[in-house]
Amino acid sequence: MSLKKAYLIVIAVLLIDQISKIYIKTHFRLRESKEVFSWFYIQFIENDGMAWGAELPGWAGGKLTLTLFRILAVVGIGWWLKDSIKKRESNYLIVSIALILAGAFGNIIDSVFYGLIFDHSLPNKVAAFNTANHYGTILHGKVVDMLYFPIIDTTWPSWVPVLGGRPFSFFNAIFNVADAAISVAVGILIIFNKKAFPKR
Repeated sequence: MSLKKAYLIVIAVLLIDQISKIYIKTHFRLRESKEVFSWFYIQFIENDGMAWGAELPGWAGGKLTLTLFRILAVVGIGWWLKDSIKKRESNYLIVSIALILAGAFGNIIDSVFYGLIFDHSLPNKVAAFNTANHYGTILHGKVVDMLYFPIIDTTWPSWVPVLGGRPFSFFNAIFNVADAAISVAVGILIIFNKKAFPKR
């Protein structure tokens, strides 16, 4: 695969990711949810930290450290992509790296710029482009998440010890297109491992 085709994958994923995030940010109130199917919702949340809403502790530099680490990671992944194409590695590997690069870069855009170009998203207010009254500073933006697939959303049977009667949901993570691109890439590398990393 050529570098041009790999970049087209990155650009396509980035466009879909950013268009969907900007639309949700400017049309949904914070935590607003709309059912698409019984197993799929559009639910707007903002992620201030890492995957699954985790955060770095203050002594570790918090959000700033995370954003700077993401930027360094993107530089490294970009070099890996270029090097893999130069070495004519498997298309499975190249497509996966391109998806990982697009996903990482998509979330970096939120972290670096969203705090500067939007005002606050609130449960009773939709955010707007507002550079005069923005909600954060450079490198301190929040990542927009909206894809929610509660495939199983039920209650534990009463006869189950300890958990009986408590709510249970399978796959309750809320994520975005950038996260999905990274997950698909990891799936490709796991399922097609031998083709992605053929023995020389």
